[in-house]
Amino acid sequence: MNKRGIVWFRADLRLHDNEAIYDAKSQVDELIYVYIFDERVFKGKTGFGFRKTDKYRARFIIESIQDLRNNLKEKGCRLIVRTGKPEEILFDICNESKASWIFCNRERTQEEIEVQDALEKNLWSIGREVRFSRGKMLYYTGDLPFPITQTPDTFTSFRKEVEKFVPIRKPLPTDDIELPDSTFKIEEGDIPNLTDFGFSEEEADFTPILLGGESAGLKEMNYYLWESDLVQTYKETRNGLLGRDYSSKFSAYLAQGCLSPKLIAHQIFKYEKERTKNESTYWLIFELMWRDFFRLMGKKYGNAIFQLGGIQQSSDVSDKEDMDLFSKWAAGETGVPFVDANMKEINATGFMSNRGRQNVASYLVNDLNLNWLLGAQYFESLLIDYDPCSNYGNWNYIAGVGNDPRSDRYFNIENQAKRYDPEGEFVDHWI
Repeated sequence: MNKRGIVWFRADLRLHDNEAIYDAKSQVDELIYVYIFDERVFKGKTGFGFRKTDKYRARFIIESIQDLRNNLKEKGCRLIVRTGKPEEILFDICNESKASWIFCNRERTQEEIEVQDALEKNLWSIGREVRFSRGKMLYYTGDLPFPITQTPDTFTSFRKEVEKFVPIRKPLPTDDIELPDSTFKIEEGDIPNLTDFGFSEEEADFTPILLGGESAGLKEMNYYLWESDLVQTYKETRNGLLGRDYSSKFSAYLAQGCLSPKLIAHQIFKYEKERTKNESTYWLIFELMWRDFFRLMGKKYGNAIFQLGGIQQSSDVSDKEDMDLFSKWAAGETGVPFVDANMKEINATGFMSNRGRQNVASYLVNDLNLNWLLGAQYFESLLIDYDPCSNYGNWNYIAGVGNDPRSDRYFNIENQAKRYDPEGEFVDHWI
């Protein structure tokens, strides 16, 4: 009798460099591929009552699942799609299909851990197990020169200990990967649309700034590196505010696992050999290292990154919740043009530049003296590229409760606007 397994896709919506798939292929003869829209994520609310997943990211994920289904179909495989609670639905599929294991990438933040733990507990009752892989990071934690609990608390120290001594492993070879399907009879299920998650027809009718999915992510990577050579000027353009080309636009694809950070790194290494190597090509790797650093901080400090006192567990931080002031900030109606333009952009697109994010966060924390969690949860709701560790790590940083040795992260908004929008083009565009 053939051994059967289940691949549970989470924030690893790709076939390339996907360790869960590789592990599964080596252990079983048949595979059932599953994605579940967790109703708590797509229909739930944050602590302050914002949608946990607003329309921009929801649509990006829906498109990513459609692309994943198409890519699996090309391999002769089916993607089973459901909406509900993963720990219950996966248990039922596993039980009915007599699958030996569920293979998936491990997540490290509380809500995701609770789902993992509940699934494991359910599976133990029928003698089945979850087999975890990794896939979010540039580096393997086992390759690092320190245990996670001793990860340096500043990025500079982390970078110096890692980049010269730890190689970035090559992505798993996937060009001609053959994937087994399963003979188990099960309905594929429909991929939901935005109205299924409570959005009106009017809300669901918008043109996204990025198309979701592995195929689109690979095209963006190819464009940014090989077609346009924009990577050569990344360090100079990364603080831009308008247009497609001032940054790589990889972040949303990385957040949902449509692109592997290892693949991006090794494409950059190839680019450096074949075309040019400069500070800009290095700087894109540098930014990928920041993602790893924030994820390691999330592993090291756990829920502290989501709490008012942050990593420092500081008591010297504002808990002010003036919702009138906050609503003006959120709507882009503070009367400060640079802040308002950035907020109008995120409200209209689900995206904001890195420079914009730092400025609007600083304004909320330092000028309005509001509880930084209001801003962090608002970003969590809207951002197309939301990642728990990166989002809350950056907000910890701005709020002065993170791991930056400088406690005062105040941005002079007027000076920032003059420096990064000297002709006022960005403000004119959005206001």
